[in-house]
Amino acid sequence: MKALALFLMTLLLPLTAPLSATEMTGPEAGDAAPAFRLQDQNSKWHQLSDFKDDYLVLYFYPKDFTGGCTKQVCAFRDDIAALKKAGARVVGVSLDDVKSHTEFAEKYHVPFPLLSDAKHDTARDYGVLTSKEGFGDYARRETFLISPDGVVVKRYRDVDPEKNVKQVLHDLAAKMGAS
Repeated sequence: MKALALFLMTLLLPLTAPLSATEMTGPEAGDAAPAFRLQDQNSKWHQLSDFKDDYLVLYFYPKDFTGGCTKQVCAFRDDIAALKKAGARVVGVSLDDVKSHTEFAEKYHVPFPLLSDAKHDTARDYGVLTSKEGFGDYARRETFLISPDGVVVKRYRDVDPEKNVKQVLHDLAAKMGAS
């Protein structure tokens, strides 16, 4: 049986295409933002093209109801008026299901969509899908600032959950000043 499995693997291995650099690392500044279509905490579907009139702050986070993720969602919630004034809309994404997002959004009064990437496709496309033994798959905490024409303006890696919104506001102010 082991020999048969090994034989089948050697036949199928050449058929699997290697991941492109974008698929492994995700988009960087200047790259087109990968399209997505995901459900939010209210079971409403959202896609990248829905945000074509505004900047989009697309932030990925590991898990609802964890310390850092709660701090981050509350920081974005608390600065939502400033983000709107700067011409940006906010969307959070994790691998949690819609039900978890519903409970998380209700508990913390989240005024923006929290998208469920239960199939992990969007996290993979943005290069933030990772896993940890004992924890499983999750989205790394990264944020993408996307222009109205769908281009990544900035990618924020290893963000501080409480300071990330201020970084984004600073960069939005610089963009608006340059316009």
